[in-house]
Amino acid sequence: MMTKPKQDRGPRAEGSSAEDPRAADSRAEDREAMVAEVIAEVAATAAYLGRDRLAPRVLDALRKVPRHAFVPAWERPFAYENRPLPIGEGQTISQPYIVAVMTDLARPGPGDRILEVGTGCGYQAAVLAELAAAVDSIERVPALAEAAAERLTGLGYRNVRVRAGDGTRGWPEAAGEEPPRYDAILVTAAAQGAVPEALIDQLAPGGRLVIPVERRPSDPAAQTFDLRTLWFGPQQDLLVVTKDAEGTVTEEKILPVAFVPLIAEAKGEGT
Repeated sequence: MMTKPKQDRGPRAEGSSAEDPRAADSRAEDREAMVAEVIAEVAATAAYLGRDRLAPRVLDALRKVPRHAFVPAWERPFAYENRPLPIGEGQTISQPYIVAVMTDLARPGPGDRILEVGTGCGYQAAVLAELAAAVDSIERVPALAEAAAERLTGLGYRNVRVRAGDGTRGWPEAAGEEPPRYDAILVTAAAQGAVPEALIDQLAPGGRLVIPVERRPSDPAAQTFDLRTLWFGPQQDLLVVTKDAEGTVTEEKILPVAFVPLIAEAKGEGT
């Protein structure tokens, strides 16, 4: 299968619903149709996912977030199609199915603090912000980070922080601060063969890290000829990495995916 500082508890500031740019959105029916497609695809891929439905609160978040506000104007007629779309800088907004599945796998709770690596246009961060207390999101491309931060603020999301930087290093703590710990980490670019150690370190005990990882050459699945490799490059798998209370880490392979690569900057570079 291929699928191409204390914060508010929710995205809206108290009493702001009348001014919320999302409140009078005319494309709710389009979102409902998109959610119906996601539900159908989840059922069709149940053998991969180990479940045939997603948490209702994840689907409700998809119904709330105006995906058309996160894509270029010329892509807005296609915003609610169940496919990725270009957003500039060689990046894409992920397919709604993938956003929904990764969010569901992360299991964000109302009081959770979440790290997203790969802000892009900010859509995934907005979905997470509907479900968690606080979201930190880091983006390698400064222009995308700045635009996403402005977009999220304009849409009323007060529980999201965006920075530009090297996502393989996680969220950079300020001098003298303890390293951050996250209840969930969600990565929207593919690691090259291994999960970055910094992300595992920043995962709280009991936390879940959802990340696409390029298959290692030693992986038998990577040695099988597949036409997808010719089109999309090295094959990738979506993994869920969990850390127990003692710090033991386990990995679970979920399904094959196709993401842009997670690029680590050279030491001494970055923001």
